[in-house]
Amino acid sequence: MFYRLSGVHHTRYETARQIWPVPTDRRVVYILLALALAAPLYLPDLYLSSYVLPWLVWSAAALSLTLLMGIAGQLHFGFAAVMAIGAYSSIHLARAGVPFELALIGAGVITAVIGTLFGAAALRVKGLYLVMATLAMQYLVDWVIINVPAISGGAQATLNTPEVSFLFMPLSGTGLYYGALLWAVIVTVFVLNIKRTSFGRALVAIRDKDYAAAVIGVNPFKYKLLAFFTASFLGGISGAVLAFCYYQAVTPEQFGFNVSIQLVAMVLVGGLGSVIGAYLGAGFVLLAPMFLTNAVAYLAVWGVLPLSSSLLAHIPLMVYGLLIVGFILFEPLGLAKIYDNIRKYFLVWPFRHTQS
Repeated sequence: MFYRLSGVHHTRYETARQIWPVPTDRRVVYILLALALAAPLYLPDLYLSSYVLPWLVWSAAALSLTLLMGIAGQLHFGFAAVMAIGAYSSIHLARAGVPFELALIGAGVITAVIGTLFGAAALRVKGLYLVMATLAMQYLVDWVIINVPAISGGAQATLNTPEVSFLFMPLSGTGLYYGALLWAVIVTVFVLNIKRTSFGRALVAIRDKDYAAAVIGVNPFKYKLLAFFTASFLGGISGAVLAFCYYQAVTPEQFGFNVSIQLVAMVLVGGLGSVIGAYLGAGFVLLAPMFLTNAVAYLAVWGVLPLSSSLLAHIPLMVYGLLIVGFILFEPLGLAKIYDNIRKYFLVWPFRHTQS
């Protein structure tokens, strides 16, 4: 079989410490990357712009939150506000004539500074108290965006994104998809490698027990602030990419509290602290309601579900909720754990007794 550890011998620490030490894992990544690059050639524009593109952007946002919640262990229920700051900042910077590349970085820095100010509450409180601090950020940012016309134009206003170019190429058409793909790849590579650094190991130590981390020389004050700064920076740029590549116009309703809950659901359903779990969780939370709604509508047209229209509208939400409860009951570690179980099965198949 192609998925085997036999014959894989590591004679150097560099090869043993690779992100994907199993050759088949690397081949799978290369195949997925090739399919992603060639997606505009075999996918209709509707599916590319309505399903794949938003999935990539929200996966990058979920990875940003994974860094904070899964690796650093700091709860955040106001991450939609972080993305809103990045989206509005990038639009205003681009309108002021700042090149789009610098506008993205500027939006990330502005978001990181504001996010760190609210994240400073993590230095004094934990758990539900920290959740309340991040909720305060969500509602305060919502209020400022709605009530300060200089930012959003008003409560009911829509702020259109200006025409920009990225790396001297117009950001339009297929370029929107490749822009989202590039950002998703950058965030993925960053989060994959962060656990291999002293910064990532310090965050994991703080997540497991901050008092013990302080005893062995890890400064919780410093690394918690750095975790909020880094996650807010990535989240701010994700919000900017979402605004320019997908929405192309932003309103206050697009970054409400319900969006923060969806982001937390992406991280939890996918698998806390898992990179592939962020992609699986974002796909489930974002795409599952769409597919369920289409399936119910199809069955209703064929008369399989002879129910009232109001009940038909709620069936997808009911099924969606049942699926989330099912994941929590039968696999609390999320979709990433299901993938890992399948992978380990093929690693030792047909010798199941060798599994530890």
